[in-house]
Parts: sequence; structure tokens; C-alpha cells
Amino acid sequence: MKHRKVYITSVDEAANHHPAPSASPFPVGQLPHSAAGQQKQQQQQPPPIPSIDLAMSLNKHQQLDRTGYDPEETQQINASLHGMCNGLEIQQNGEHTQNLGPNRRRSSKSIFVRNWPIVSQPLALLAIFALLWGIAYSVLPRELTEPNTPFMRLWFLFVGAQISGILVSLTGLPDMLGMLFWGVLYTNVGWAEFQGLQKVEVFLRESALVNIMLLAGLGLDYDSLKRLFRFIMQLTLIPTVAEVVAIAVLSRYLLDLPWLWGVLLGLVVTAVSPNVVVTVLLRLKEERLGMNKGIHTLIIAMTSCNDVLAIFLFGVILGVIFSTGNLTSQILQGPIGIVIGLVFGGACGAGLLYLPSYTAKYTNGLRFTITILAGTLSVVGSKLIGYPSAGALGCIMTAFVAGTGWKKRIDYDTNEVEMYLDLLWKFLKPVSFSLIGKEVNFSVLEGKTVLYGAITLLVAVVLRLAFSYISTLGSDLNWKEKAYVTLSGFPKATVQAALGPAALDLARSLNATDDLPRAQTVLIVTVLAIVFTAPLGALLMIKLAPRWLKKELPETNGA
Repeated sequence: MKHRKVYITSVDEAANHHPAPSASPFPVGQLPHSAAGQQKQQQQQPPPIPSIDLAMSLNKHQQLDRTGYDPEETQQINASLHGMCNGLEIQQNGEHTQNLGPNRRRSSKSIFVRNWPIVSQPLALLAIFALLWGIAYSVLPRELTEPNTPFMRLWFLFVGAQISGILVSLTGLPDMLGMLFWGVLYTNVGWAEFQGLQKVEVFLRESALVNIMLLAGLGLDYDSLKRLFRFIMQLTLIPTVAEVVAIAVLSRYLLDLPWLWGVLLGLVVTAVSPNVVVTVLLRLKEERLGMNKGIHTLIIAMTSCNDVLAIFLFGVILGVIFSTGNLTSQILQGPIGIVIGLVFGGACGAGLLYLPSYTAKYTNGLRFTITILAGTLSVVGSKLIGYPSAGALGCIMTAFVAGTGWKKRIDYDTNEVEMYLDLLWKFLKPVSFSLIGKEVNFSVLEGKTVLYGAITLLVAVVLRLAFSYISTLGSDLNWKEKAYVTLSGFPKATVQAALGPAALDLARSLNATDDLPRAQTVLIVTVLAIVFTAPLGALLMIKLAPRWLKKELPETNGA
């Protein structure tokens, strides 16, 4: 048997070695029945939103054989060779091993080699941080590179967040919690004083927001949206409206927030974390759980639409809150921002379909660069012209229009742009979560805000779960599968880290002193949402999947 070499460098690559087709769970529209139609549909199916949860990646990566074969395939091969190899001495990688029976323990070197492709990624980021500091120390003045300077304290915040994320992920919890807690610790021991770097902080947060919005836009698939539009909208709108209304009402009477601020807080909280949800779905795809009814496709589409809706409406409400004009201009703030975002994003997305050429040597790199710059200009430029609501929509439209056109080119690999965005998020993830944790100062934190914020979140999340389950009625899913789809809307983390500080940054830049306490309240409740829902949601989705979802057996083709 001729072996093939497979180099797995990320969890997404491991998942893509054995793709499996998924069927639509709902009889909406006409699905292709021919083999050619099914093959085209599989080729046009968008890749999942990238995810980089280290602990789950390690757990899943251990299921792959060192040569990259599927665990079931490897198990069958090992079973057939067990009688020949058991008790015999064989040569493997230059080392002699004996007794390859089931009770043989793996050597520490073997485990290290198997996990190294995943573990090496966060360690490589630390090496890059260290090399950049060494270069800065060599060429920049000492007042910028000494350990006690504001610039280096900001640098150590990101490095410490990356290390904390690695340590926490080894316990089985999402690494984002370690990054968040490091930011909280950093500010409460008095290290988070970055005089003169406030604009740098804001730009880094906006960069994380741009990255998330581009991933959300690329995660939308036009064909899937047409086919399952009614049901996806039902799963997106009903739970989202219920959760936002509940948070707006409770925050009005418990947290003393005005109605618009309550709606803003609801839009921040209601977004589902693609990082947590899709990480779990990639693991379930390897175990072939829920593949028979296309639950993975449904959840990914619902997550993407939910995030797009939340981010877009957040930008509109934020623009209305901080509008300084008269009542007429405040009313027109949202519609004008929508038009600007649609026009700018559509133009940039259409331009990316032709610039550069598909046959250019560095097409993917140039497209990624233009996409990032267009999204960044959309966010920062919309604030400059006084219509911040246009930034989010323009960024999403750029990615959606461009991604839709790229996916229609079967001879063109569209995964490269998503891969580059995933790589960029690996750098921005510790930056985003450590900066949001930095804003939680215990000395000014009121116990009343934490208590009432927790009550608000609890009631709103319970209502969301109830309305999510109601939204699944009418499908051919059984009650366990409906409950699992409902549970997928529970985790909050990634989008919250990007949107949570946005109101506070805007209030500070506009010197809106009256709005600073409200923006701080929004940020505190955002942190509570991340801490309470991200680890619990991930654990529930992992533990309940084998009980609630059916395992689809792989198809065997006779030769």
C-alpha cells in the first residue's frame, strides 16, 4: 500500500482531510439529485468559519494517525495487522518498539510528535513576539523599549495573554478565558497605564472587529441562504429579537440604562461566538455526529446570519446614540449609514473580483491585503465622515460580495483568503481579549452592576433558548436535534470582545463624559457574558453531542 504524506498545521486542515456531504434538514427549494449537481454543491459549499481553540484542537488532533489517515481507517488497518505485529519487534522512525498490543503505552516522544503541529502554533506566535521586541530594542530609543515604558507594558499585556491562553486551554477550557483573565489581572495590579497610546489601543480593537466582520461575511453562502432562507431567518430573528428585547427591558429597570443603550447592550450580547461553536462543529464532523441531517450547515448559517445582523444593527444604534445633530439628522443617521455601507462594500467587493487577475502569481496574498485594507477603511472612514453605522455593513458587504464571486470559480482556491484571515486572528485574539479584560477595574466596579448584570444575562439567555427551540418547530428534526441546534446559540465570546469596548472607545474619543458610565456598564456585562457562557456552552455542546446527535456511518465504495 502506497502511503501519502499529509502535513496538518491547523485544526481546519485536519477537518478538511475527510469532508463529508451534508444534507439539508428542511424541504425548502429544490435540491440537486444528480451526481454532478451534488459534486458542484459540495465544491461550492463555503468553508467553516476558522477557529483556533487549542484544547479542542489537541483533543481532535490526537484522533488522527501520524500519517493523516482517518481514525476508523487506521483502526481497521491496525486490526488486520494486529496478529502479525503483536509481540514482534519492528522498526519505526529509527527506534525499536515491542508489543504493539492495545495495552502498550505510548512514549512521551510519540505524544509530543503527534501534538506538535497544534502546540507549535501558539509557541510560534510567542517567538514572533520575542523577535519583534528584539528588533525594536535594537533600533528604537530606550525610552520606548525599556520594560517600564508604556509601549513595553502594552507589549507584555499581549505576550502574557498568549501564555495565559495556552495554559488555560490545557485544562480543557477555551483559551480566550485565560486571555481575558490576564487583562483583568493586568489592570488591577497597576500595570495597565499606557499614556500616549490610547489611539493605538482603539486601532487594535478596531482591527479585531474588522477581522471578525470579514470572517462573518465570508462565512455567508449565497446558495445556502436562498435554499434555507426562510428557516435561517426564523432561527435568527425570533431568538435575537426575544433576547434583545429582554435585555433592553431588564437593563432599563435594573441597570438604569436608557432604552437605546439597552438595545445596544442586547445587540452586543445576542451575537453567537463563531470561534466556540464552529470549533465544536469541526470536532463533531470528525466523529460524523449529526451529518445525516445537515445540522452542521444549518448551525453555521444561523451563526453567520446572527452575527451579521447583530454587528450591523449595533453600528446603526451606536451611530444614533452618538449623533450630535438635530432630531432629523439622528433619524436619518441609520438609513444614510446603510446606503453608504452597501455602496462602499458592494463596490469594494466587486473590485476584488477583478483585481488582481485570477492568473496572477500572488493573487491570494494581494486579495487578502486589499480585503483587509478595504474593511479597515470602511470602519475608520465611516467614523471620520460621521456615519459609524456604515462601517460594519461596508466591511461585511465587501467580504460577502467578494467571497460569493470567488466561490463561483471552481478552478480557483478561495480557502487562501480565509486562511490568512485566520492567521491574522491568531495575533489579534490575545490583543482583543486582553484589552477587554483590561477595562475591568475592581476598584471602580460596583457589586450592584455585577449582580443585576448577571440577572439580566440569565433571564435573557433562558428566553433565547426557549424561543430558539420554538423556532425549530416544523422541521423534521427530533427533539434532541432541535435541542442541540438551540444550544448552539448559547456561547458568547468572539464578537463580544470586538463590540463590547466600541461604545467606550467612541465615548472617550468624543469626550462624551455623560455616556462614559453607560459604556462602562455595557463593557462589564459583556465580560460577564463571555465568562458565563463561553466555557459552559462549549462543554455542553461537546458532552451532549454523542447523546443527542446520530452518528452517520461513512459510505464504502466497492472496488
